Amino acid sequence: MGRALSLRRPGRDRPYDRLSLWHDTAGDDWTPRAALPGDTDADVAIVGAGYTGLWTAHYLAEADPTLRIVVLEAEVAGYGASGRNGGWCSALFPASLDKLAAASGREAALAQHAAMRATVDEVARVARAEGIDADLAHGGTITVARTGAQWRRARAEVEHARSWGRGEDDLRLLDRREATAVLDATGTRGATYTPDCMAIHPAKLVRGLARAVERRGVTIHERTRVTAIEPGLARTKHGTVRAGTVVRATEGYTPSLAGERRTLAPVYSLVIATAPLPADVWDRIGLARRETFTDHRHLIVYGQRTADDRLVFGGRGAPYHLGSRVRPGFDHDEKVFASLYDAMTTLFPVLAGTRVTHAWGGALGIPRDWCASVGLDRATGLAWAGGYVGDGVSTTNLAGRTLRDLVLGRDTELTRLPWVGHRSRAWEREPLRWLGINIGLRAMTLADAEESLTRQPSLAARAVGPLIGG
Repeated sequence: MGRALSLRRPGRDRPYDRLSLWHDTAGDDWTPRAALPGDTDADVAIVGAGYTGLWTAHYLAEADPTLRIVVLEAEVAGYGASGRNGGWCSALFPASLDKLAAASGREAALAQHAAMRATVDEVARVARAEGIDADLAHGGTITVARTGAQWRRARAEVEHARSWGRGEDDLRLLDRREATAVLDATGTRGATYTPDCMAIHPAKLVRGLARAVERRGVTIHERTRVTAIEPGLARTKHGTVRAGTVVRATEGYTPSLAGERRTLAPVYSLVIATAPLPADVWDRIGLARRETFTDHRHLIVYGQRTADDRLVFGGRGAPYHLGSRVRPGFDHDEKVFASLYDAMTTLFPVLAGTRVTHAWGGALGIPRDWCASVGLDRATGLAWAGGYVGDGVSTTNLAGRTLRDLVLGRDTELTRLPWVGHRSRAWEREPLRWLGINIGLRAMTLADAEESLTRQPSLAARAVGPLIGG
């Protein structure tokens, strides 16, 4: 490409603005807030100052300003996936309608889908109300099909949507001419398109949320790592927060908590970003309304056009690390960055030789059954939300509103959604967990290569799909 330019990695002084393009361009000095000064009492303690924790704090403080809410963060607000993701605020939910319906019925599954669609607009509403300029662009998502097998999957996806009563206002099929008018990727045969997605600047959103909840009286303590969550307690080296409700909002970092090693598997997604591209290049690529984009391959890739005309392009492919380890060094994998660059320039040959200014990664949380969940155990006062499998920008907002209702004891449409109270079984013990996850990742890579050679749907993907949430 020559090669992706990895940012200087954060050192012992934790220069948070070096973590990603988003951190670098958030317009924030990232000065940490004060750590927990000692033992503290609260009504609600929230562990994690990412989207889940901050949305929960926002809606609780809005609903009941008398609540004493304390948010505890190991680094700084937006340090993790909330500040590093691909910038999609979409209606995607990791579990399919069929899976939800099998557990809770057809109407419940459709209610979950409708709630996700509405959540995209809710995120925009709160951003406007709180004066958060997060570079929002409601352009939807285009998913191109570039092989015969991908085109068959695209048509089948739309047919499946129609069987659920989902109309063209939800998901529609584009022919080659319609698809290339939106995004001119090589080899495009057609695409699917949904309007239910916004491109965002994730770090601007999460930092703006942190300031917004503080204006509502919420206390955020940063550089305060929680080591254990127990009924009525969140334990840290700085002291213990005693609270009637303790919310776990730690996503990919959940395995670091005592007793949670097998709750979620942290799997890495890596991202690269180009320098700002000139107008003539964008005229050739498209994305005039800043649509987010992907394609129908098996190993996920995703991208967006930023407000300052960069192309951000990410994907899976980095290995899962034995023992659910999460380390700063895992954020950078030059082989994966090079693969992303190759995939990007294959889609858009006009970008060959384009300079990459930022390259980064981060962990996302995957439950064993690939189904996100939210809930509150009233007997213990322990609440949780997570397992978004990379679809968390909007799902966290739905989680925050749902946790508000659960904590306040409300019976609402949100608390009756099928993901509420769902319990995924624990991941296998090591080394089975390491073997299974990495075999699944490798199989998806091979499945795309298989389809390129055979021009038929992958047998490998069909075999592995049920094991990885397919």
